[in-house]
Amino acid sequence: MSVLPLNTSDLNAVELAGMMDHTRLGPDTTIKDIYVLCQEAVEYEFASVCIPPSYVEEAKLMLQGTPQAICTVVGFPHGNSSTGSKVEDASLSIQKGAAEIDMVMAIGRLKSGIFKDVERDIRAVVRVCAGRALVKVILECALLTDKEKQIACLLARDAGADFVKTSTGFAGGGATEKDVALMFDTVGSTLGIKASGGIRTSVQALAMIDAGASRIGASASVAIIQGMK
Repeated sequence: MSVLPLNTSDLNAVELAGMMDHTRLGPDTTIKDIYVLCQEAVEYEFASVCIPPSYVEEAKLMLQGTPQAICTVVGFPHGNSSTGSKVEDASLSIQKGAAEIDMVMAIGRLKSGIFKDVERDIRAVVRVCAGRALVKVILECALLTDKEKQIACLLARDAGADFVKTSTGFAGGGATEKDVALMFDTVGSTLGIKASGGIRTSVQALAMIDAGASRIGASASVAIIQGMK
């Protein structure tokens, strides 16, 4: 049985920040951007920084002694990497300091109906992360039908993932309340739901949580939190 989504009526800025992955994943991201991101994550008490794999080692040093986790991406942004490369990338990122892995599922294989390959791909990453890092599976909802979103959620659940995530933010569409609600209705009692992509205001963030999200990914995290005050 599905639990109810979180009621946001009494949620304050600090509590919301603790549900957010402060994100910078663009191809033009610089080391200075990562430094600022980490400073802001500590100042505003975000749950994590979500950054490119190439900066995990530096972020570990920047965040040393703080409670903020390091989240990074695997198979990003298209999900077309081989399973072996996803596993290797996840393992290397964990060795360097990542505590959360956001992997893009094999989108094309899902749309081809080869569901066993999609589950196998996720399961392989989950296995290498077991006891070492959380795994969030990015569905890329903008490219899927509602039925495909439901199937993807169930495959992620069966493969042992910790979260399902709406979007990379790089496929022409982001998180919607409708998609979050659908994902929550499908697996809400067993997996976390991460809403990510196009969330720029506190109103949007709270609406995603009301729909069932338990984590928010955003590059506009500071503005979102400031909008709560």
